[in-house]
Amino acid sequence: MATLRAIFPHQAKARPGVRTIGTQDLKFALAKGVEDFLAMPTHVLFVIAIYPIAGLIIATVTFDQDLIPLLFPLASGFALVGPFAAIGLYELSRRRAEGLDVSWSHAYRPLKARSAGAIVTVGLVLMAIFLAWLVAAMGLYWAIYGDERFASIFAFAEDVLTTRRGWTLIIIGNLVGFAFSLLALAVSVVSLPLLVDREADAHTAIETSLEAVRTNPRTMVLWGCIVAGCLVMGMLPLFVGLALALPILGHATWHLYRRTVAP
Repeated sequence: MATLRAIFPHQAKARPGVRTIGTQDLKFALAKGVEDFLAMPTHVLFVIAIYPIAGLIIATVTFDQDLIPLLFPLASGFALVGPFAAIGLYELSRRRAEGLDVSWSHAYRPLKARSAGAIVTVGLVLMAIFLAWLVAAMGLYWAIYGDERFASIFAFAEDVLTTRRGWTLIIIGNLVGFAFSLLALAVSVVSLPLLVDREADAHTAIETSLEAVRTNPRTMVLWGCIVAGCLVMGMLPLFVGLALALPILGHATWHLYRRTVAP
């Protein structure tokens, strides 16, 4: 916690209590996420339209700039900042649970609330993790491939899948990516929903999120694997599947927060 105090020097508020959760809580959260998505499809599609669009932009920029090796790090790393963009989904789930108006105009109200500064701070932390992942991924590529470039994504994919150096890149890259994903999960799994739900500071929110992971390590790792699996499946059909996977995961994350953090 000394590191957090150095980053957030202001006096932190009392940390909310954290409950022990299990697999049944994950199933509950996912079921409620699907329920929210079905109840608010129009609003959800509006809120998350940026996801598949951003995915296509990432692919286009990568091809245009001849940065094919960065395509996977960009696409997968984009999920590291996804929790920040899902703030609107948390707010819609919160409003629906309380019987309030769930029109899209209310989705980003938290950015106007007293905790807006803390929300932005957590978002910047996630962005820093994302940039660190890109640096690490490119450094790993240079260490294995040097300055070599490929004419097409197909040529690169063939080399990666059929050569020893390619499998070295896959194995080490996934291990490094897993570490960054765990860090992002620990920082954000309940911090951003908490800031949407109540007034708090960034230090308290992140500390609560870290405590939730420490209290429920296996359950949270399983949740991270579920999220990763859903995102991978969503990316396969040219990122279009993200329009379904992301809103459900966003709503489910809200309900997981409610099961994890005491009122």
